[in-house]
Amino acid sequence: MRSRYAYDVFRRRSETPAEEAAPAASSEQPKSGTPGKGRPTPKRREAEGRRRQPVTAPANRKEAYRQMRARQQAERARVREGIARGDERYMPARDKGPVRRFARDWVDSRRLVSQYFLPFSLVILLATWIPLEPQLRAYVYFAVITIAWPLMMVGVLFTSVWVAWRVKRVAAEKFPDENLRGVGFYAAMRALQIRRLRFPPPTVLPGGKPVPPKK
Repeated sequence: MRSRYAYDVFRRRSETPAEEAAPAASSEQPKSGTPGKGRPTPKRREAEGRRRQPVTAPANRKEAYRQMRARQQAERARVREGIARGDERYMPARDKGPVRRFARDWVDSRRLVSQYFLPFSLVILLATWIPLEPQLRAYVYFAVITIAWPLMMVGVLFTSVWVAWRVKRVAAEKFPDENLRGVGFYAAMRALQIRRLRFPPPTVLPGGKPVPPKK
């Protein structure tokens, strides 16, 4: 009987350290579903703090002005690139919408008399500055003031009225549910501009083909 009692006590003592070590080991293991990192999980505020880049404050007003100019130049460059791509997000409100885009493409796909108004006016001005003999100068003035200039003005007026009427009529057929207010005047004013100076830049060539991308 004593030998049996001593045997039970010895067995309990030998099993107790192993049973106590098992919970300790299990407590050190990571929870199911989360891999062990070997370090505590960082708090959200600490993670956001690491992602933030340090901002260097300008040392003086001159440096602050220089940084502001650099930001403005970068923004203007981004807007110009967006407008050149035809991205309406960067365009003014007067140029946005399918109706205004149609008006621009309609004008840009044609060679109109009114688009030569400014170059023709420059030629006339230079012609009056050419040093000539008094009698020849009188003939030049007569030809410019009496013939050339009135013909050009009549051509520009007729072209502007026709462009405004035609664009508004075609736009009404293509976009019956859109607002057409001012689209005729918008097209007529674009037709008066030199093609290279039009804004937004043309996306179609005379004839209707798309402008090839710049390399």
